[in-house]
Amino acid sequence: MHKDREDLFCYIAVYNENYQQPAMPEGAEPGILKGIYLFKKSDAVKAKNRVQLLGSGPMVNEALKVERWNRLHPAEPAKKPFIQEVLEGTEGPIIATSDYMKVVQDQIAQWVPGRLVALGTDGFGRSDNRTHLRKHFEVDAAAIVVATLSKLARDGKFDAKKAAKAIVEMEIDPEKIDPAIA
Repeated sequence: MHKDREDLFCYIAVYNENYQQPAMPEGAEPGILKGIYLFKKSDAVKAKNRVQLLGSGPMVNEALKVERWNRLHPAEPAKKPFIQEVLEGTEGPIIATSDYMKVVQDQIAQWVPGRLVALGTDGFGRSDNRTHLRKHFEVDAAAIVVATLSKLARDGKFDAKKAAKAIVEMEIDPEKIDPAIA
């Protein structure tokens, strides 16, 4: 960016856990630079239901620029934010999760109307490690499964009783106090 005088910015997210960074998927570099890319497509050819799983790293700034331009140019065809281009043609709910507050994921909600379920770590952690923190804030793998099934059930695409059973099987207490205010 500095060397090539590109009008870009980068951010570095530092976490307090070590893990192997996966290899960059082929063709992902342009999307990585814009803030969203396809990491892996499902191998299921004839899936009954589809869902999109998003990790942290929203590209809100670029989408906000497009939203402003569209608002100030009502007589011209609307521009599409990159997030819409990437998710265009995908089906099902979008379950977005991160170790950040839900508001981070919620920033893209207007570009994916009715599809987004945001999971985040709102509130104060009362945990001794990442595993317990993610369980407490309901952002771990079990919570992602439950959020997916619940949203599919609410959309009439999955049996609500099976979704409720999955909540019990995943050992999530639906009557526990919301972690954001716990």
